[in-house]
Amino acid sequence: MPENDHLSFLKKILLRSLGFALTMLILSVVAFCFARCAPGDPLQSFYGDAVESMTSEELSAARTRLGLDAPLTTQYVRWIGNAFHGDFGLSLKYKKPAMDVVSPLIGNTLILGFTSYLLVFLLATLLAVACALHEDSLPDRLICKIGTAIYYLPSFWLGVVLILIFSIHLKWFPSSGAYDIGRAGDILNRLRHIVLPLVVMVVSHLWYYAYMIRGKLLDELRQDYVLLAKGKGLTNRQIVWKHCLRNVAPTIVSIMAISIPHVLSGTYIAEAVFNYPGIGALSIESAKYHDYNLLMLLVLITGALVILSSMAAQTVNEVIDPRMKETEVSAWQR
Repeated sequence: MPENDHLSFLKKILLRSLGFALTMLILSVVAFCFARCAPGDPLQSFYGDAVESMTSEELSAARTRLGLDAPLTTQYVRWIGNAFHGDFGLSLKYKKPAMDVVSPLIGNTLILGFTSYLLVFLLATLLAVACALHEDSLPDRLICKIGTAIYYLPSFWLGVVLILIFSIHLKWFPSSGAYDIGRAGDILNRLRHIVLPLVVMVVSHLWYYAYMIRGKLLDELRQDYVLLAKGKGLTNRQIVWKHCLRNVAPTIVSIMAISIPHVLSGTYIAEAVFNYPGIGALSIESAKYHDYNLLMLLVLITGALVILSSMAAQTVNEVIDPRMKETEVSAWQR
């Protein structure tokens, strides 16, 4: 690697690392302030109904013991200092370290989220190609209308309907949980539990991204090189798969990157509807019970996933489309 390219690569890594660290710091400040300023008493989460019978002196002592009596800036400095050492505080509801509460559930969310994410974009790309190859045909118009109608179905309503049909009446799939008790290592059992949440996730997001990819493919099919390819005897199918899809690949990767928050929010809804034990359901619970430390950790994990996925997508885009890398290098040289 030439020396200039090596320096540019190191500079790029340094800038992106600094950007990631700064973004996470800002996110932690915003989340900390909003969580602490939200209405509600965290002592209720820690002590339960016993708070109602506590005297003012006992309440004051409890706040001091939990570090809630200090000024907001002092609380944040103390929290961020501990976080750098891997200590994200005590979960007020579960009364144990927040990381110990989150760790067993991260895997469940990643399985559901990653699987649905791959299925959504695989099926969306295939559906978009099929529509682009048969633009304005009856199947294309039907798919567009049906896809639009399904997209606007509320995810929670669809989840309830699936539970009623496939769990209660047909008894094909379980309605809740990630696996049966004592069968965490049974892959087939996990698959049965994940089917209905996956269906909700895929149906809720499929057409939105398929429509976007379809539009990009149709724009590409109107380019001059397509006429040249047809003149050389290539069929529409060959043109779309060998040329158009390759040219819109950077756009698809960008769409995949910006879709992370969208798909992740859908995962949270699916976890809530199907009582699926993951960090999505835990996030809702931590916000409900004002479990500050647990909520902060979950916000940081979610933010890191979104930011890192965007950075990864940018890197992949530069590999797929070298023009992006050349533009970035030129900007640094100026």
